[in-house]
Amino acid sequence: MADAKPRKARRVALGTAALALVWLFGVWPPPLWWRDHRPRATAMMREAEGWQAGSSSNLPAVHPTALRDISPVLQRMVIIAEDSRFRTHHGIDPAEIADAVGIDQTKGWRGTIVAAWRHRDRLRGASTITQQLAKNLYLSSSRNPLRKVKEAVTALRLESALSKDRILELYLNVVEWGPGVWGADAASRAYFGVPASRVDESQAAALAATLPHPRTSNPMFRPDRMTARRDLILARYRGVEVDIPPAEETDTLQVPAIAPTPVESLPIEAPIPVDTTQDSVTAGRSASVSPPTAAASPAPYSWRGHPSRPAPPSRRARAP
Repeated sequence: MADAKPRKARRVALGTAALALVWLFGVWPPPLWWRDHRPRATAMMREAEGWQAGSSSNLPAVHPTALRDISPVLQRMVIIAEDSRFRTHHGIDPAEIADAVGIDQTKGWRGTIVAAWRHRDRLRGASTITQQLAKNLYLSSSRNPLRKVKEAVTALRLESALSKDRILELYLNVVEWGPGVWGADAASRAYFGVPASRVDESQAAALAATLPHPRTSNPMFRPDRMTARRDLILARYRGVEVDIPPAEETDTLQVPAIAPTPVESLPIEAPIPVDTTQDSVTAGRSASVSPPTAAASPAPYSWRGHPSRPAPPSRRARAP
């Protein structure tokens, strides 16, 4: 009888994995599709915005931003905060999972499955950027084990179909940064009044710190939890050896003091200049959080890496 519960846990875990694999081959569109196409809306957008079948009026417009037009500082801050081994893993980070659930690697694969099943509620903090992209494109915010396995196997398939830069570009364009705020460029404009190419260190760290709880702690709403996490991200970015724990634990953290580092001394490639005419309203704006003034929409961008051709005139007004 002592072995009954472990055997049952193994059967349930293996059955869940089998169902996820069956689902994986039916996922649509296939991950390879995203190599040359952009999502107009994602599964997470539909869920968060209360989308109903047959209507897209309540879905946010997606204005894609090329990775080269997103500040390298912001890219680095997001990787530090969300997935420090993003460039080296293959979609899933076994070391992070083992640390999250407290796996003893000497127990073998069966012991690993049992431990992961028993502590499945801890897996949320072990999701890689690729897993988060899989969730945004195809899945939901549900925390049931089947959804988590689907997320993992879809992440593996995304990694096999897309480059790391493409995965990061897609993620930064579809992830939620606040109620109705989707994508890095929309977030930087909404919170700081600047495009994603022009955020400074503090702003980039604040955006990265907002990702775990975009609706409950962001630069404009209850920022205390976000601020504590932002300071940890800044410390890590500037070379201070600190751990960035799950966001739920940041309320009681002692954040180390950070000596300001001049931006000029940081080894960062300058972002590609953008058209300043559409952002002239932001010139001289303070770095503090304030509602942005209206800014012109960025020029259309083709996910193939070339400017899109102008659309032919139409009598019906098109959504931006």
